[in-house]
Amino acid sequence: MAQQLQTLIGTAIDAAFDAGRCILEVYGRGFVVQEKADRSPLTEADLKAHAAIAECLAGTGLPMLSEEGRDVPIEERQGWDMYWLVDPLDGTKEFVKRNGEFTVNIALMGRDDLPGGPLGNAGPLGGVLYAPVTDQLYFAWNGGGAWRQELAATKPAGSAYERTLMSTRLPVEHAREAYTVVASRSHASPETEAFIERMRSLHGDIALTTMGSALKIALVAEGLADVYPRYAPTMEWDTAAGHAIAMEAGREVLDLTTNTRLRYNKNELVNPWFIVQ
Repeated sequence: MAQQLQTLIGTAIDAAFDAGRCILEVYGRGFVVQEKADRSPLTEADLKAHAAIAECLAGTGLPMLSEEGRDVPIEERQGWDMYWLVDPLDGTKEFVKRNGEFTVNIALMGRDDLPGGPLGNAGPLGGVLYAPVTDQLYFAWNGGGAWRQELAATKPAGSAYERTLMSTRLPVEHAREAYTVVASRSHASPETEAFIERMRSLHGDIALTTMGSALKIALVAEGLADVYPRYAPTMEWDTAAGHAIAMEAGREVLDLTTNTRLRYNKNELVNPWFIVQ
């Protein structure tokens, strides 16, 4: 199983690089912003990245659930034992703002060891987060550790294991004086503000960092932040890849309604409120 996970995550890294090239090609010129039914933005980059990832992952033989893919019936997807969960461009709002804080998210998912049902039946087996603008890659697989690689797409191609030899294992020791909370740049909420005030009462002066996309989860996994509270809507493909990386870095991703591990492949693909710590 370990060798299979390594191979699959290696393929996911290749897919993320392919998507990143598509995204940067659009990022470097003018583009049209459309609006989806839920009023979230959609660009040509989202669609091109989806197509690139789908083509690269097709050879694995595993089904793919993507933000920009078809609407898969519940009965079909909840029958999958292993599948890909993909957000081809996480942080489209940040992409439109051109601030660089967006990622390609690819998670390898598997049926978990808990009873299945409407609240989920799967968890992450591995994940890839790739920030195309900075060429920074985060990746992990169960039992293989969590890793960060700089200038990742410029490094020689190889297996996921070979890539770990050129990467930094997470978490990393950082000299921080203040308890650090990372929060969404685009989705503030009264509940988040209340959480920050609770942390301030517990820890005194705190540091607050705001950021877009799943990079917030990566900051906690890396050790640059202590906690990421999310009191606003997200979808399963927003969190799964980061979840895999956070777990392998020794962090928790907890469903705040149950105080247990966040689960996936629910009847509704909207996540409950959660916390990464």
